[in-house]
Amino acid sequence: MENKYKEGDEVYAKVNPSLKLIIRRYVPKIYYCTVKEDPTRKELVYFEREIMSDQVAG
Repeated sequence: MENKYKEGDEVYAKVNPSLKLIIRRYVPKIYYCTVKEDPTRKELVYFEREIMSDQVAG
């Protein structure tokens, strides 16, 4: 199974869709993301099912 998102893609976490994330690295089943507006902030880690590529209005 291939990963859905590629390194450099802009995504959003389903639990916080207002926070823009950039995929930094993909390790099987896990995405390591940086916050777009603050790349020095601690990296966030998500499973594919926890992120989305398009921001969905509430």
